[in-house]
Amino acid sequence: MARIVMKFGGTSMAGTERIRSVAQRVKREVDAGNEVAVVVSAMAGETDRLVNFCREASPLHDPREYDVVVAAGEQVTSGLLAIALQALGVKARSWLGWQMPIRTDDAHAKARIEDIDTAALREAMAGGEVAVIPGFQGMGPGNRISTLGRGGSDTSAVAVAAAVKADRCDIYTDVDGVYTTDPRIVPRARKLKRVTYEEMLELASVGAKVLQTRSVGLAMKEGVRVQVLSSFDDPADAPAADTLPGTMIVGDAELGDDMERQLITGIAHDKNEAKITLTNVPDKPGAVANIFTPLADGSINVDMIIQNISHGTGSTDVTFTVPASDLARSLDLLDKAKGDIGYGEIVHDTRVAKISVVGVGMRSHAGVASAMFTALAQRGINIQAITTSEIKVSVLIHEDETELAVRVLHTAYGLDAEEAG
Repeated sequence: MARIVMKFGGTSMAGTERIRSVAQRVKREVDAGNEVAVVVSAMAGETDRLVNFCREASPLHDPREYDVVVAAGEQVTSGLLAIALQALGVKARSWLGWQMPIRTDDAHAKARIEDIDTAALREAMAGGEVAVIPGFQGMGPGNRISTLGRGGSDTSAVAVAAAVKADRCDIYTDVDGVYTTDPRIVPRARKLKRVTYEEMLELASVGAKVLQTRSVGLAMKEGVRVQVLSSFDDPADAPAADTLPGTMIVGDAELGDDMERQLITGIAHDKNEAKITLTNVPDKPGAVANIFTPLADGSINVDMIIQNISHGTGSTDVTFTVPASDLARSLDLLDKAKGDIGYGEIVHDTRVAKISVVGVGMRSHAGVASAMFTALAQRGINIQAITTSEIKVSVLIHEDETELAVRVLHTAYGLDAEEAG
């Protein structure tokens, strides 16, 4: 018998028929004698609909009230799945974030989980009850509803798995695993059987949509084995989850000698980027801190940063990227801090994309960045910014060249499968 956390994304929960299919899959694990908790997302498109309501009400809405609105989607699906399970004769109930509770900090719309009280939850699971938990939500200070940010249901699932000491966290989505790149762009992309936490963390952080970045980081910290599976296989015909039909996200030690298996693991892209340039920033100590401190206080994640050489007039230009969804708030914060920063003007561009190559093999092989730059140059693709880590190289390009860049690099690093599909 195993203790398993199963997570189902928005496409898996998009309508009552799909929810019934999810219930059948959960029942299969229960019938196998496993203790099961299920974490669910809102129905596909529902969170976007609720977010748009908030934006229409006010572009600079109160994040606390935003959380009240957008948390409703997962509450609906958790209740519906519990009903569907009960209809199949499975003992089940929903556990909302405030009922467990899942305690978070007060960074509304981007809250971080601080603690999960699982005593009652584990008792219910041990008694054969399936716990259906809405992802993405928790309870902040003052007993206010909080949400974890877009994609936060993955983080909820991994956090619950860590808290209940689950044997595995199975994340069901609309793809059947982690691929070397997006198969919709490159039909010759290959599915990976196993990926390290570190590689998956980098892939997720630079645009791979399979898993949310914070969920991978938490899995790595807590040692939670995560498996990515398709929820669209017929639950009656699909292989049992523990036969590993998807992609397993594991630690380096579990891969053993496979660590040298290939130089590059995957190519990721992200169009959710906005480039901001501040002109004529004073070229003096503390100027850069004055730029990024208010953004950090606003919980805005800054990625690529470029400081140009001095103009010779005691000033310089500073360019950086933020998530496109945070552009309006970033511009507002920078405008309010203009007196402290002392810049000339703000220039922003949303027609950019980030392309990244990721692989643990970079640690022991030179020339990865050179091969990337050469391949892009040969196709006339201009690089606007560059950032690197130990196992990643990312570049910023014009968004119209995204698909071409991904295809070019996938071939350049020898990732194409022998047969398409």
